[in-house]
Amino acid sequence: MMAYKKTPFLLLFLLPVGPANSQTDAGRIAPELAPRIQAPEVTSYELNRYLARKIPGLPAAATAEQWNAEAERLRRHLLGGLVFRGWPQDWVSAPLKVEDLGTLPSGKGYRIRKFRYEILPGFQSVGILYEPETIRGKIPAVLNVNGHYGALGKADEAKQKQCINQALQGMLSVNLEWLNCGELYGPENKHWFGAHLDLVGSNAVGLFYLAMRKGLDYLYEHPAVDRSRIGVTGVSGGGWQTIVLGALDERVAVAVPVAGYSSFHPKMEGMPKPAPGTVDIGDIEQNGADMFVGIDYPHLTAMRAPRPTLLIYNAEDNCCFRAPMVKPQIFDAIVPLFRLFGKEDNLAWYENTDPGDHNYYQDNRQRSYRFFTRHFGLPEVTAEIPVGSQIKTIEELTVGLPKDNLTILGLARKLAERIERPALPSVGPERLTAIQRERARLRDTARYQATDVRYAWPVGNTKRKGIETVSYRFELDNGLSVAGVWLKGTAASPVAKATIVLHDRGKKAAQDEVSDRVNREEQVLAVDLLFIGDMVPQPKPGNHGYSQLMVAMGDRPLGLVSAQLIGIARWLRTTSGNRTIRLETTGMRSQVAALVAAALEPELFSEVVVREGIASLRYLLDKPVEYQAAPELFCPDLFKNFDLDRLAELGAPARIVQR
Repeated sequence: MMAYKKTPFLLLFLLPVGPANSQTDAGRIAPELAPRIQAPEVTSYELNRYLARKIPGLPAAATAEQWNAEAERLRRHLLGGLVFRGWPQDWVSAPLKVEDLGTLPSGKGYRIRKFRYEILPGFQSVGILYEPETIRGKIPAVLNVNGHYGALGKADEAKQKQCINQALQGMLSVNLEWLNCGELYGPENKHWFGAHLDLVGSNAVGLFYLAMRKGLDYLYEHPAVDRSRIGVTGVSGGGWQTIVLGALDERVAVAVPVAGYSSFHPKMEGMPKPAPGTVDIGDIEQNGADMFVGIDYPHLTAMRAPRPTLLIYNAEDNCCFRAPMVKPQIFDAIVPLFRLFGKEDNLAWYENTDPGDHNYYQDNRQRSYRFFTRHFGLPEVTAEIPVGSQIKTIEELTVGLPKDNLTILGLARKLAERIERPALPSVGPERLTAIQRERARLRDTARYQATDVRYAWPVGNTKRKGIETVSYRFELDNGLSVAGVWLKGTAASPVAKATIVLHDRGKKAAQDEVSDRVNREEQVLAVDLLFIGDMVPQPKPGNHGYSQLMVAMGDRPLGLVSAQLIGIARWLRTTSGNRTIRLETTGMRSQVAALVAAALEPELFSEVVVREGIASLRYLLDKPVEYQAAPELFCPDLFKNFDLDRLAELGAPARIVQR
């Protein structure tokens, strides 16, 4: 475990005091907390509307010169400020390091060669080069990137057929491995661990981009390659790689993404009741932190203009991105930009109906052959050469990687070791200045935007057995909601002390904590913030899907739920007559939201009691905690800039109590 620096703060370890909870008391509270206040469909609807307002307009320009300037601005913005944000510059700019590991027996007319290359220090990947048996002069080349092929990886039969055919057509063809596929397949290379890279301050997209860009570097530096005739193609996740690399790297002359992406419009319009194949949020790299602030996938398509680009989609895709659902935004709307260059025909569309599902099978491959050969100035190919008998096994195509090769999670841990956070001054005006600076940094890291209760809608009440309750749906001024149940003993003072109770499993699991405070003749508000309890959206796309989209569009779910908590605390302070509010949390998700809220608005809270919490955000890396389990905690740059001790220090004068 990393030896992270400790700074002094008020953390009290206390045993329970006051009246003990009895099972009867907790059982009496439970029925008041259990009823659902808001349905998942409503939460999904609110999130859809919230995110839809952030979708940028489609790209437009009046002249080719205007669009060239805008495309270059977007390229600089994405590569300079986002994709490689937080990455060591020497890793980003390192020259290609590649090892040629010899040839394999192959079929007539082509050769197969293995190679290994460095993505970054300690992290290597592999590829297979298919080359024509006879090479005269400079020839075209295609980088074939993987989709989510799992353990099969580069040995996928359809991909092998594609690469062999490209070589037989007179092109150099690279079959590139992908993270968590083939030889890189493993539990610590799950793409979701990209969130752990974000947490420690390095944009997850940077790793995926480096991995595929190095493959392009390999082709670009090959002595037989005509640098003006390089293409990229791939299906699904490979389609995503194709459009991103093809948009951001102008060395890609021809691009054929297959069933790989859509604009954000169908993602929003396909929810909250998704039809088969209409909604796919994608893995974390496909929605990189801040990547889509003012930009959408149609912009990436348009950045290809006027370079030849064939978009292949499937009519009844059983995964995602069905052709009729995505065509209006990523093809129809982009044709006019290609027309500005007099190259309208360079943007082509093909809708596959045989078999029409999520595939890069023969019909789609034949379309790509025709497109590549036509635009590379080769004899046009319309039919695939049968090569089924020449398919290699996984073992035959294995190149070999070092046993200590880094993984995505391992890389995140390595970057975490580099983090240093100087201690704050202990006294004097310097300390006050430092605390103000740190709070400003926290607001920026969490993208904190204050939100207040617009309406507190009472949706039910009880008054029995010495307890009165009111259940509320709190409508906030940003269009989202929070659920809560207010409880107080009928004999308690109208201005009794007030506690907000948060629980990672939702308010209905907080019966013991609520009962304890009611027994003390206090008033309690048991709250479910966004993504907790009653505020969990529908499973497609679920907490993690919505969280990805929020981060991609510039929000931070952690900052949003912390703002919700502050807004609810302000409402309770006003309605209860208390100057400060006490917080009690159970679980790490509620803990971190409460600590961030207290650090941002310390005068609002008297005390934050933490149950079942964690000692450090490093726990997310060491356990490890998967992204889906607590997506809001993987706030980009959070662990780089703060740990829980620093948040607690910023929360003074509120006491932080660990139980």
